[in-house]
Amino acid sequence: MQITLDNPAFAPQPLSPYYSQVARVEHADGSALLFLSGQIAEGDTLAEQTRGVFETLAALLEAHGATLADVVSIRTYLTDISKLDEYGTVRRRFLTGTPPTSMTFEVSRLFRPEALVEVEVVAAVPAR
Repeated sequence: MQITLDNPAFAPQPLSPYYSQVARVEHADGSALLFLSGQIAEGDTLAEQTRGVFETLAALLEAHGATLADVVSIRTYLTDISKLDEYGTVRRRFLTGTPPTSMTFEVSRLFRPEALVEVEVVAAVPAR
């Protein structure tokens, strides 16, 4: 098993130098698990931020030969759980197949005061 920590050069860069955006755990058969750090995005509304988050997640996955269809687990942190439907409407545009396992939490705030949502995912990449 090989573990690689990565901030892909052509994907949006992390907001802080103190973490890696992707941990790739590669198995001997060439399959891998990708653990993506929580992502936030700019925008005035929860829908705008959610769209930006999923676009960033898609870019990070693409850098490792994966897509949103490879996501097997998702954790979402919302600052207002009453807006879960607004978040879900955007999420369903990006995760169109069988839904992954999921946990959603309401939090009092995120590390950036303007952030309304943060999403982290795990993806399973089959051997090539």
